[in-house]
Amino acid sequence: MKKRTVYAWGVAILCFVVLMIVTPAIPQSQAYHDFADQREFFGIPNTLNVVSNFPFLVIGLIGLFLCYYKDYFKFSLRGELWGWTCFYIGVAAVAIGSSYYHLKPNDARLVWDRLPMTIAFTSIIAIFIIERIDEWKGTISIIPLLLAGVISILYWRFFDDLRPYAMVQFLPCIAIPLMAILLPPMYTHSTYWLWAAGFYLLAKVEEAADKVIYDWTHHIVSGHTLKHLCAAMVPVFLTLMLAKRTVEPERQSLLQVWKISWTNFRKKDGSVESDGTVESYTCTYSTVPVEESR
Repeated sequence: MKKRTVYAWGVAILCFVVLMIVTPAIPQSQAYHDFADQREFFGIPNTLNVVSNFPFLVIGLIGLFLCYYKDYFKFSLRGELWGWTCFYIGVAAVAIGSSYYHLKPNDARLVWDRLPMTIAFTSIIAIFIIERIDEWKGTISIIPLLLAGVISILYWRFFDDLRPYAMVQFLPCIAIPLMAILLPPMYTHSTYWLWAAGFYLLAKVEEAADKVIYDWTHHIVSGHTLKHLCAAMVPVFLTLMLAKRTVEPERQSLLQVWKISWTNFRKKDGSVESDGTVESYTCTYSTVPVEESR
């Protein structure tokens, strides 16, 4: 392992230890389990919060099937297949774990709601490392990242402290859009990452406004139900990206593409003034001998 990699891991671990020392513990609030919509239909408790998880199962199974169906996604790297497999397993498991939790919300069942989400989050980080930084480093990081997610859940459950889980959940929300913008992609259609991030951000807003949205809609639908539906759009957009993308011939980050597009727009709009100089170019051609066929 290169020294730079060792230093990076060392700095990351040191930052985590310092953060755990200087910040207070975050216990799980029991008010979290008090969702706005607790209606029961067809004998199913908290019906809408339960059945709104069904899209996760559908898109998770579809994505998992397409990962292995006649090279449908055309993965260029072996590690990508493993990373996306873990991601879609996590997505499908969200439907089961979240439904189980919402049937009778409590801390014990919340473990099975959060565990699949951490699998999906950490798999996405590994996928980004594989595709945009280094295939080998990304591939070997899959297991450690998954373990970090599982440990964060166990730490919360045994010590009633959400800090490690909060880092596992929210750091990808910051890192993934930044990496999508700043790091050159291997494939086209990289903007789908930003659409997925946008829907996840919207889902978090709806989760926070659970009761407010329930009142606004006159008790038709709650924010948490809408949160499930919006969050399910994340794997939908990523699956569309995988289906449409091709290998990028000229790897440019989204930031570089946006800069070029903005410069061209300003030139067409006349916002960029010419200084009146004309650049001259000198081209030199070399002769290439051609052998005639006999």
